[in-house]
Amino acid sequence: MTKKYQWLVLVLAAILFVGLITNSIFPNKAPNLKVSSTTGEAMMIYDKNYKFTIINFWATDCPGCIREMPNLADTYNKYKNQGIQIIAISMSYDPPNQVLNFIKKNNIPFPVVIDADNKIAQHFENIRLTPTSILINQKGQIIDQIVGEIDFNKLENILSKNI
Repeated sequence: MTKKYQWLVLVLAAILFVGLITNSIFPNKAPNLKVSSTTGEAMMIYDKNYKFTIINFWATDCPGCIREMPNLADTYNKYKNQGIQIIAISMSYDPPNQVLNFIKKNNIPFPVVIDADNKIAQHFENIRLTPTSILINQKGQIIDQIVGEIDFNKLENILSKNI
C-alpha cells in the first residue's frame, strides 16, 4: 500500500472514530414534530419551554400501559407547574373511539395524541412494544428510552436532576 493510501485510510479511520465517539457521548435529538392532541391542541414533541418531556407510547389493550397511567397522571399533576410536559401517544392500531373513551373514563390530565398513521412512532425508530416512554431533556436530547412500565422511583430521581 502506498503512503498516499495509508494516509487516506488513517484519515477515514479517524473520521469514523470521531463519529462513533460523538454518537456515544451526545444523545440523540428528539424529532421536531408538531402534533395535535385529541382536544385539538397543537404542540411540539420537543418544546424548549419545558424543562423535561415524557413521551409515552401506549395502547388501550396494553395491561402495562393501563397500570402506569395513574402514576403518569400523578407525576404530571405533581410537576406540571415545574416545567414538565407529558404527551401520551396511542399506537396506530388503537381504535380512536377506544382511546377517547379511555381518556374520558380515566380523567387523563395530559395531552393524548392519536398516531393513526404511525408517523410519530416511526420518527422514534425503535417503538415496537407498549408501553415505551421517551425521556427528553430541555436541550431536546433523548436521555432515556424505557421499554415496559416505568419505574417511578427512578423517574423521580431523573426528574430531580433535570428540573
